[in-house]
Amino acid sequence: MSQIKTKEGTGLKRLNVNISETLHRSFKSAAAAQGLEMTDLILEWIQRYVDKNGLVAPKKSRRA
Repeated sequence: MSQIKTKEGTGLKRLNVNISETLHRSFKSAAAAQGLEMTDLILEWIQRYVDKNGLVAPKKSRRA
């Protein structure tokens, strides 16, 4: 079961991604077949990406 809490004040941010219905169905089926939640898989992938690529400080914008 997913560890995501939906209450405000939890320090969590929502991420919306548009994907095709076909890809969504395939992803949902593949995750369910392994007894996994789609959210948990996505969080794991994001964490691996950040771990591999490190934190990048945002560039400061220069306003005229």
